Amino acid sequence: MQKALILNAIVLVVVLEADLGRHRKVTWFRVLRPFLTSAAAVALFMQSVTTTGTGLTIELALAAAGILLGLLATAMMTVYRSPTTGKPVSRAGLGYATVWILIIGARSAFSYGSVHWFGPNLHHWMAQHAVTNNAITDALLFMAIAMILTRSIALAARSGRVGPGEIGDEGASSLGAVRQPVSR
Repeated sequence: MQKALILNAIVLVVVLEADLGRHRKVTWFRVLRPFLTSAAAVALFMQSVTTTGTGLTIELALAAAGILLGLLATAMMTVYRSPTTGKPVSRAGLGYATVWILIIGARSAFSYGSVHWFGPNLHHWMAQHAVTNNAITDALLFMAIAMILTRSIALAARSGRVGPGEIGDEGASSLGAVRQPVSR
């Protein structure tokens, strides 16, 4: 449980520090940092990947959920061209932070609850379905990694699609849209 809480805290800090605010430069380091964080997390926390049965299904399901949740979070970020530099930048605010906080909070609550609230019921279910503790831990890790990697890939793709005339409008509140060209 402690490992999962540490991982959740690391993911939340790395992502929010990188993305919250206006005119956040989209650099290679910003895009690659979550990949580096993910590699470190795998090295530190990965147990043995379950390759059969319900454990594999849970790992795949949570990885898929991580991809979908990463897309949801990224949809809350606006990518546009900076009016001052002309380079891709992003803006993420309260909605973006809320998505990350709720998802990571839910994962943390599950980890805590599996020990303190519903441990016996969970262990009974795991025994009935031949699911190991490692499968649950790895599934939560896959979800976290899939979410942050999806965020990085989507950010890179969206910043690459921002055309030279697509300048950000500071007052706009579009969710996730690439800015439209400004008429001159």
